[in-house]
Amino acid sequence: MPRTPPVLVSEELLAPISAEIELCYQTFGDPDDEPLLLVMGLGGPMTWWEPALCTRLAEAGFYVVRFDNRDAGRSSRGSGRVTRSMLVRGFAGVRTRPPYTLADMAGDAFGLLDHLGLDSAHVAGVSMGGMIAQTMALAEPRRVRSLASIMSTTGRRSVGWQHPSLFRNLLGRSSGREGYIRSSVTTWRIIGSPGYRQPQEATEKRAAETYDRGVSLAGLTRQMAAIVTQPNREPSLRGLAVPTVVIHGLADKMVHVSGGRATAAAIPGADLLLIDQMGHDLPAALDETFTRAIRRNADRASA
Repeated sequence: MPRTPPVLVSEELLAPISAEIELCYQTFGDPDDEPLLLVMGLGGPMTWWEPALCTRLAEAGFYVVRFDNRDAGRSSRGSGRVTRSMLVRGFAGVRTRPPYTLADMAGDAFGLLDHLGLDSAHVAGVSMGGMIAQTMALAEPRRVRSLASIMSTTGRRSVGWQHPSLFRNLLGRSSGREGYIRSSVTTWRIIGSPGYRQPQEATEKRAAETYDRGVSLAGLTRQMAAIVTQPNREPSLRGLAVPTVVIHGLADKMVHVSGGRATAAAIPGADLLLIDQMGHDLPAALDETFTRAIRRNADRASA
């Protein structure tokens, strides 16, 4: 049998987006294949899109691009101080002005596509990344070939809520490398998939790698401010004509499954994939499930 050639993987590269923002990114696969932009969630670097999943997606015919959002990983840090009272007011729906918005972060993603010379791409986003991906599709639908919204929500306050213990846990992270690792173990024990538990050593290793790539508590709170001040996108999503798949875990404590159901209900023709025993992570055991769902949805766009 002929051997399948290995998937090409770039070095980590930098894309100047504006005078203030530079994004770190990496690509997997053939640039002549269909581009797929992967958008990570709150506080997460691009490395949370595991290389094995990126490689599988590339083998499915995508030119995969993963990147660090602003205020994460090796991308630029934002500016502006966010207090806990600001987050509480924003969460309560009181008008609050964040340092930047999800629309600004969507603009960063479009800037990365521009840097790569891509007029459009399939877009898949996790959690906050799903909110950014939805915002991209609403802002410039011609540039989003298909949309995969994974464990995310619409911005309506009455869906996609958090488990009560999580708000304090996210803001109560210990300082320093060892503190970050301990906090990460606690967080992922709460929000990880109960049916696909990974060993604590694996969680600790990923937390250490994340910290070493660059972690900012101030950046995390700025991203949280963008989330809690997001608008309700449901009225706009009802007019979206982009092929969409919504993927959500039935055991998600970070974004309740009602957020995924509301997203799928709002977008005409959206497919909804609910996964038993999946929490707020991307278990390696489900890589093939994610790949098939994203590939099938992208094929709808081609059709």
